[in-house]
Amino acid sequence: MAKCYETLNNKEKAKSYDALSNAHKGLPTDKGPFYHGTKADLQVGDLLVAGGQSNYKTDLIMNHIYFTALVTGAGLAAALAKGEGRERIYIVEPTGAFENDPNVTDKKFPGNLTRSYRSQAPLKIVGEVMEWARQMPEDIKQMKERLKRNDGEIIN
Repeated sequence: MAKCYETLNNKEKAKSYDALSNAHKGLPTDKGPFYHGTKADLQVGDLLVAGGQSNYKTDLIMNHIYFTALVTGAGLAAALAKGEGRERIYIVEPTGAFENDPNVTDKKFPGNLTRSYRSQAPLKIVGEVMEWARQMPEDIKQMKERLKRNDGEIIN
């Protein structure tokens, strides 16, 4: 919005929206609930930890564990996850500090519209979502094809 007002030469509104955007940078204040999508068969009480192989770049070991406050985002992550198991969405609690996921935050819009986060501390599984609106198979296929072609940097 700030850039739009800059283009319209409305400096006061641009400054106001820029300040609003910057007020939300830094550590997230999201209280959850939080979700992690995967194909792994896990149990309540298990810990999800950083150090796994990326679902998007096979030669990359991830320094963080990723999660979201949106069931739909976790469902997409489960659909795109490597492995042969069924798609699962776990309800998780961060055991330490977490930050906005820089791979999606501020890429197209200021803020964290996807409510996506990452942590170097483990995530504790506290439950499982059994029903959610799943992505259409053709949409997942297109997403996987785009990911194969994508040579963008993953901020690890």
